[in-house]
Amino acid sequence: MTPLLKVESLTKRYGARIGCADVSFDLWPGEVMGIVGESGSGKSTLLNCMAGHLAPDAGRVMFDTRAEGLQDTITMSEPERRMLGRTDWAFVHQHARDGLRMNVSAGGNVGERLMAVGARHYGEIRDSAEDWLGRVEIDAGRIDDRPTAFSGGMQQRLQIARNLVTGPRLVFMDEPTGGLDVSVQARLLDLLRGLVREMGLSAIIVTHDLAVVRLLADRLMVMKDGHVVEAGLTDQVLDDPQHAYTQLLVSSVLQV
Repeated sequence: MTPLLKVESLTKRYGARIGCADVSFDLWPGEVMGIVGESGSGKSTLLNCMAGHLAPDAGRVMFDTRAEGLQDTITMSEPERRMLGRTDWAFVHQHARDGLRMNVSAGGNVGERLMAVGARHYGEIRDSAEDWLGRVEIDAGRIDDRPTAFSGGMQQRLQIARNLVTGPRLVFMDEPTGGLDVSVQARLLDLLRGLVREMGLSAIIVTHDLAVVRLLADRLMVMKDGHVVEAGLTDQVLDDPQHAYTQLLVSSVLQV
């Protein structure tokens, strides 16, 4: 089987500071990879390099395209990367405002993604938007409301609907539950877990919250100072951490 994503020696520096260093792993179809670490550990830098938002200094990000097999997305042309971002890839931001058009209706936000892949029939676009609002637990009667009228949790669910409506094969998630109340986080995690299973999504989730990866991720990488210090099956890493830094992360959660 060919991996969906193959990351090879990915490295990013900010002057003398290391963002991420020599990171390599394979992501398989239908697999969810969690990346954890404290603020400044390099996890968001790694995610943004993989997603094409940052240019790495070295390494490759190979994606199994439908037509050409594994291709290095870093060397793709800008139009090719934009098309990938509209079709096979999706990116869920920590702050929903970064992933939504706040002056466009909820239905319009979802519909724009469909139009970007060629949908043109207004009735079908609206029906799909209404269906997806229901799937992320937003009342279909609010389809014409703007995101500014929504709570933070609703905005994040709308961003998820906007990203998943076109059936991407890989979803990048940057702290998808960050900044939300605990009860809202729990509902959002249940929603994400259901959608991942239902759609067979492959995903890479960056978070500082070990409960998030425990619930969603099949495998886990732990980062410190730009380096991956431990990796393995999620339960294995969290239940029997081998690296001192991972042990510290797990014990600090247990003591809270």
